[in-house]
Order: sequence, then structure tokens, then C-alpha cells
Amino acid sequence: MLTRLRPLLIAVATLASGALPAAAQPAAAPSAKPAKETSERFQVETADGATIAAWAYPIPEEASPLAIVILLHDLGGSHRSVEPLAKALQAAGCVVVAPDLRGHGDSPLASLPGAQADQAKLLKKNDFEMMAASRGGRVRDQSGVRGDVECIRNWIRKEIAAGRMPEAPLAVVGSGIGAAVAAHWTAADSLWPDIASGPQGREVAALVLIAPSFATRGFSITPAFATDALKRSVPTLIIAGAGDRDAIKVFDQLKKHRPKAWFDSRHPVSAEKTPSPVAAGEASLLLLCHPAERTGDALATLRSADQRGRGLDPATLIPGFLKMAATAAASPTP
Repeated sequence: MLTRLRPLLIAVATLASGALPAAAQPAAAPSAKPAKETSERFQVETADGATIAAWAYPIPEEASPLAIVILLHDLGGSHRSVEPLAKALQAAGCVVVAPDLRGHGDSPLASLPGAQADQAKLLKKNDFEMMAASRGGRVRDQSGVRGDVECIRNWIRKEIAAGRMPEAPLAVVGSGIGAAVAAHWTAADSLWPDIASGPQGREVAALVLIAPSFATRGFSITPAFATDALKRSVPTLIIAGAGDRDAIKVFDQLKKHRPKAWFDSRHPVSAEKTPSPVAAGEASLLLLCHPAERTGDALATLRSADQRGRGLDPATLIPGFLKMAATAAASPTP
């Protein structure tokens, strides 16, 4: 077992290592004031009239955040099903915003029958597409099509402008169908053109796909791969559970476009057969395989009972990856 896990442990050690440049380390909150373990509920309204409930998990005002994370749950979940991860990222210095996507939790759709808990079973391709929609016109703040995640982004921008939220790199983390939505919205974000006042897109600094769903009810992650953001530019971490074929398939699709910049924990640089071209700390696309046979929100919120095994959990891997992405963004391009 240890032999099979050794490649993963090497990657984890790289991601979780504190041996990053001082400039890349987030400023820690004073020990007398630990990170808040609270959340604040708010609502946004999409262009098609859906009311989306969301929860913000802030950090102390005097702290410098590692990132602002939009956290998206799996099909049939809600912010509650990913809240353990939200709180873990909050404790690691991230401001987290977790919505209940349309048809889930406290975001029921008036157009669908049935109780809130049953609506997820009724969602179709166009509902998932609208979750990730961001388009319509040339000026983003006046766009005609604003879906669930886009409205969360707009709320974050307003909070920053009002001084109620600190500026920080934006990361999107999704599990299961939420990962597919995250990929589509990241692609849509990258397509907004620059205007006279400056850039209005390409805001996503890091993308984390936890057990991504390849295709659900006609909604496929594949179209998002057509954009340069997903092909080459956005640092991307894929976390897979044991035997997760969809996650492996997503990784294999993406690594074609980053032939010299990927790391696969199953085949480290030192491996004799199909080695990764670069070490984990130098990769812009990583696949890390957790030994647990879990998917979706169950994998996203996994906390190993054995303290020594917690380095393999998303709550540990994601902050380390965000530090790496921040370091790469701060480094001059050769």
C-alpha cells in the first residue's frame, strides 16, 4: 500500500510544503484572533429570474486572504454538503462563497414542481448551462445573460468595491457536476473582451475539479476545453477518488494541451513508465488520486481519521495548490 501511495505522498509534500517564497505566503491572522467559523447568508437574482441563496465564509478583517474561493457542490447537494470544506478553506485563510445552485437547497426554481429536495432530479441540460452562463453584450456589468456563478462573481466584485471584502486572487472549486459548472464558467469568464477601461475577464487564477462529472443529462464538460483558459493558462488541480474514470478522462483530455506542464501522481517524474514531464511544484495541471473510493461532495469533504493521512485530503491539497498558483503568477515569465 505504501509503495502505491508514494507518488501521491511526494506530490502532497510538494503542495503542502511551506517552502514557498515569503511573498507567496498568505499573511497569517494574529493568534489572538483565529479565523471566524461563521457564515453570512445572502441572495442574488439571475438574468432569468432565479433566486440563488449563498453563504459567505469571511476571514478576520486584518488578515490577508490566500484567495477568494467560489465553492460549487455536486448534483443533489447544497452549500451544507460542502460546508466542511468551506470551513477548512476558511481556516486556511481563504474567503469562501458557497451558493446553493438552482434547484438545490434554498434555491428552488418556481418553474419546477415538487419539493426543494426533489428538484435536483428534474434539472435538465439547459439548467446546468444557465448555472455557468456569462455572456450577452460587450460590457460584463451590463451583460444580458447572468447565471448562478456569474451573479456570485458580481456580488463579490461589489463587496470588494465597497471595502467589505479584501481583494485576492479568485479560485473556483467544484465537485461532481459542480466541477463541470466551474469549468464552463471559467471558460466563459476568459472570453470577455477587454474594453477601454481595462480587462473584464480572465479573473480565475486557479481551478480545482474534485471528481468532475464528464457528462450528466446531456451537460458535458468537454465544450469548456475549447478555450485557451482551460487548455493552457489557468492552473488546474484535479482530485480523483479511487477508480474515478471521469476524473481520469478529464485529465487525459486536458494534458494533451499542456504536454510539458502536467503532473500525474500515478506516474511521478522518477517513474520508468510514462513519467510526468515535470514535478508537482512546476506543473500547471495536476492529477492527484486519493485512495478512498469516494466521489463528489463525499470526496470534497473527506477528512482522514488518521492524522498522517490528512495530507491527501482536499482540505490540505487545495490551499497548497493555491499557494503554488500564487507563486507562479508572481514569477516573471522566462
